[in-house]
Amino acid sequence: MNQELLIRLFRSIEGDSSDDIVKVAERIIEEEKKKGHTKVAFRLKDILDKNTQNYAAFKGELKSLLPKGISIPVDKRYNIPLASYIDREHLRYHMILSEETESKIHRIEKEYVARERLGHFGLKPKQKVLFYGSPGCGKSMAAERIAWTIGLPFLKVRFEAVISSFLGESASNLKKLFESLKIFPCVLLLDEFDFIAKARSNKTNDVGEMHRLVNILLNLLEDYDAPGILIATTNFEGIIDQALFRRFDEIIELPKPGKDEMLRILKLTLSSIQISKTINWQSIINQLADISAATVVKIANDAAKLAIIEGNNRVEENHLLKAIEENRMYN
Repeated sequence: MNQELLIRLFRSIEGDSSDDIVKVAERIIEEEKKKGHTKVAFRLKDILDKNTQNYAAFKGELKSLLPKGISIPVDKRYNIPLASYIDREHLRYHMILSEETESKIHRIEKEYVARERLGHFGLKPKQKVLFYGSPGCGKSMAAERIAWTIGLPFLKVRFEAVISSFLGESASNLKKLFESLKIFPCVLLLDEFDFIAKARSNKTNDVGEMHRLVNILLNLLEDYDAPGILIATTNFEGIIDQALFRRFDEIIELPKPGKDEMLRILKLTLSSIQISKTINWQSIINQLADISAATVVKIANDAAKLAIIEGNNRVEENHLLKAIEENRMYN
């Protein structure tokens, strides 16, 4: 094989020293030595050693992030956690929502807190929730807020670890993850759920693996009876298999903010800096039609940074107007 191709190949190799791909790489190095290509063999070994060391450090870092008592299943091929743990102090929970949306989310929180009282009457709290809406409207944040409010650990599914190119392993990973939830109360987030939950009638170029995964997911959601809450999010509710929709206890839309919510978001985001009393807020809000909450936050932050860069520790109307103009591309 061409030496440059060998080097490029070795740079893409990662794993433990016991993994098959690493053992094959070591055999290639030995073959190069036998051919008298000592310089190439030395360079390949150097690349392989660095990759395996970095991979070991990466695994150790992931493990150290988990608090005691929390065990997250891993995929059997690369031993990578199938979900990420986010510590409570890093959860986002300050949200400004419409009264209707706030009421629905608060209901989920209250039902979970009252789960034992509900149980006395043969009732269960809502445990499978789907949030849908445009990007940047707070779907993932709502999941974090629920975990923070009810005091459960928060896990986020790592689809890059769950989905495997090897036939059958994706379904196995998904089953393993759901099985672990039976003894571990938590809020599990399946962010951008449509990644695996596309309708079975959706024509794709795969060989049926993703369609089988949807069927597995149907059964897992149907049988879900864990002590925590499962939350899925999607930007494209129209492409999700309708049978999956029916498996959820609650489906909530997180719409783009209205004018009242936009004003509250702007003022909350700017609460750490002085704000001019002469700002015409109605004029500002009228220019923010049909944008996401995330974009409103970005506009407020950009306005604050403009004020500080100019040496003015007070946000003026012109700072907000300039930030709005710069962010029109995000609308």
